[in-house]
Amino acid sequence: MHHAERSASRFGGRAEDYQAIHDWFDASKAHMPDLRHRALRHHSEGIFLCEALFGVAITNADGKRVPVRQIAEQHVMDDLGWIPSVKDWLQHVEVQQWMTRSPWKPSAQAESDG
Repeated sequence: MHHAERSASRFGGRAEDYQAIHDWFDASKAHMPDLRHRALRHHSEGIFLCEALFGVAITNADGKRVPVRQIAEQHVMDDLGWIPSVKDWLQHVEVQQWMTRSPWKPSAQAESDG
C-alpha cells in the first residue's frame, strides 16, 4: 500500500488507482521473498514492460490521466533510489554449471562478455 499511497499523493486520485501497478512490480516476492525479487522487474526494462501491460496512461479517480511510466519509475526509485538496467542486475549473477547443457566452464573472456 505504501507505493500506491505515494502515487496518490504525487499524482492525485486514490491509492486504489495505482495498486495494480505496484502489485505487479512486487509479485515476484511470491518466488523470492527477500530483496532479490527486485532483480526481475525493478529495472528499466521492467518499467517498459509495465507500460506495455497497463497501457501508456491510466485515469485516476480525479479524472486525471497519469503516465504509467511515471508511476513505474516512482516505484523503482522509491525502492532503489535509482533506475538500474537489466545488465546492472545480471552482471552480479555468477554463472553456474546448470545454466548450460554442455560441460562448459566459465572463462575470464566469457565472464567479461556478459
